Amino acid sequence: MAGIRVLVVIVLAAVAVAALFLFGGYYNIAGDAPHGDLTTALLTQIRSRSVAAQAAGIAVPADLGDPKRVAAGAAEYAEMCSQCHLAPGMERTEISQGLYPAAPELARDDGLTPAQQFWVVKHGIKFTAMPAWGKTHDDPLLWNIVAFVRKLPGLSPAQYKNMVANAPQEHDELMHGMEMPKEPDHH
Repeated sequence: MAGIRVLVVIVLAAVAVAALFLFGGYYNIAGDAPHGDLTTALLTQIRSRSVAAQAAGIAVPADLGDPKRVAAGAAEYAEMCSQCHLAPGMERTEISQGLYPAAPELARDDGLTPAQQFWVVKHGIKFTAMPAWGKTHDDPLLWNIVAFVRKLPGLSPAQYKNMVANAPQEHDELMHGMEMPKEPDHH
């Protein structure tokens, strides 16, 4: 019985120390102070598993590789994404240098499925600078961004600049005749 009391006291003391550390403001949340290895590993696993679970069941448009959809996404990516996620041949921006965690450079394959990419673009990720673009942009436009992001790793700097320069600028023009699946409701 004494062993159980000792264990309870140790657990309560550990909880008190953790509470003092966290609620006393001792944990440094500054954006220029990296997390420890354990915290980073835990947060990475939580993010990866959450995105995979939340994106399950999202139907990917059959025309995701359509050159019109990809071209439409080029203009949106350049405007909405490149300051954080960069582009082929693009130097790191002031914004990208100040982000913690750093935004993935999408000119390199991010390893996500199209459905996962769509979910992230639409809903954002808490405690990062990734906004929930679905609050201000419709699904067809977000799928265009995903279509472009899927092509981005294979583009040279010249190809990227050419695609952005020649991308259509009118949203209504971009969406004419494009098929749109519905996102399942996870609420």
